[in-house]
Amino acid sequence: MTDYISIYKDKVKSVEEALKKIRDNDVIFVAQAGAEPMPLLEKLHLLKDYGTKNVEVQNCLPIGNYEFINNPAYKENIFTHGWFFTSALRKAQRNGNATFTPQHAHIAVWKKLSSIKERRKIVFCTCSPMDKHGYLSLSISNIYEKELIDNGALIFCEVNSNYPRTFGDNLVSVKDIDVIVESDRKVPEVNLVPYTKVDKKIGSYIADLVEDGSTIQLGIGNIPNAVAAELRNKKHLGIHTEMFTESMVDLIECGAVDNSQKGFFDERSVCAFAFGSRKLYDFLDDNPSVLFKAGSWVNDPYVIGHNNKFISINASLEIDLTGQCCSESIGNVQYTGTGGQADTVIGSQRSKGGKSIIAMHSTAQIKDKNGNRKTISKIVPFLKQGSIVSLSRNDLDYVVTENGVAYLRGLSVKDRVEALISIAHPDFREELRFQAKKNYIW
Repeated sequence: MTDYISIYKDKVKSVEEALKKIRDNDVIFVAQAGAEPMPLLEKLHLLKDYGTKNVEVQNCLPIGNYEFINNPAYKENIFTHGWFFTSALRKAQRNGNATFTPQHAHIAVWKKLSSIKERRKIVFCTCSPMDKHGYLSLSISNIYEKELIDNGALIFCEVNSNYPRTFGDNLVSVKDIDVIVESDRKVPEVNLVPYTKVDKKIGSYIADLVEDGSTIQLGIGNIPNAVAAELRNKKHLGIHTEMFTESMVDLIECGAVDNSQKGFFDERSVCAFAFGSRKLYDFLDDNPSVLFKAGSWVNDPYVIGHNNKFISINASLEIDLTGQCCSESIGNVQYTGTGGQADTVIGSQRSKGGKSIIAMHSTAQIKDKNGNRKTISKIVPFLKQGSIVSLSRNDLDYVVTENGVAYLRGLSVKDRVEALISIAHPDFREELRFQAKKNYIW
């Protein structure tokens, strides 16, 4: 009988011992969001003291604010490539410590692996404790971790009893783990935030588009929270989503979601990672009804299309009158990332009865050059100079603001202009029509 406990104990190291195993030119992939192993990352800057150089960190939606990404003194030793920016990475980019990697979620790993064939790969992950059979769960993120492991990456694992044990394609044998660091820190949390009357109105419009028996994909934030609240009276909804959130737990507990009519992995909610509150993590713990599958599979438009009535709900920062969506930058300044937006939008259009919805407020508050606040329209004749087109106008379906719903599927530019102006804020409609006529947007 295999002595898994002895194998486990032999691999337990201190953080400093673990980091000394990293070599020049290694590429470290960090587990996503709340699954990032903070004890390792908090001391990663020690690589400079160890003389280790040219280490590349790949991350997506990082939540920690670490020394190695804040201090320019470490950029020759550790340089970060972000797949989805947060405030920490925005600051790091300004300091010269980070860059952005454009990608679609479902093919990001394969593209990156093809560019680093000769370099050693390491996965930094966080797992729940080992079971009696010698397996550990990757817990709340399987966005790319297991795929990298299956492709030969070394495993540097934080084992933490506070992390939920989850199911899916996310189990790792202790025999395959290279280094274990133990901790008992709390799982990072993000709680649901109150949404506004404007968010509620947008949520109500979106809920009207969601039929009973639909399969939904939601993100996190005010509008998704409002949408979830408005969906509580629906029946037989299913979940197939990149990110599993607390609002989805609420929909399951109130009976709106039962996963009975998905037509694909019925009776199961499918996701790639989870991030939220303690309530969410307690729900996920030892719960086989939620499957954590690889992000490249969950976000594959072909896979998404197998679900019945798949509803993709995403946000955008700015939309031009032809339907181009800038969802990740403010002008030329990288703000977030494309993530799975294009994947789920295209996937929804492969689904029988599917719909893709872009939701946003019609206006935003900004500061002018004198520091005074002013209101601008988020529906514009042209995107700002340098703006990144996250979603092509060829793929746009529904756009929803607090002023209504614009159905753009199959519409010409001329008809799109009218549809989008109709859901812009009334204060900007006349100017939008003037600019459309002036610039021959028809």
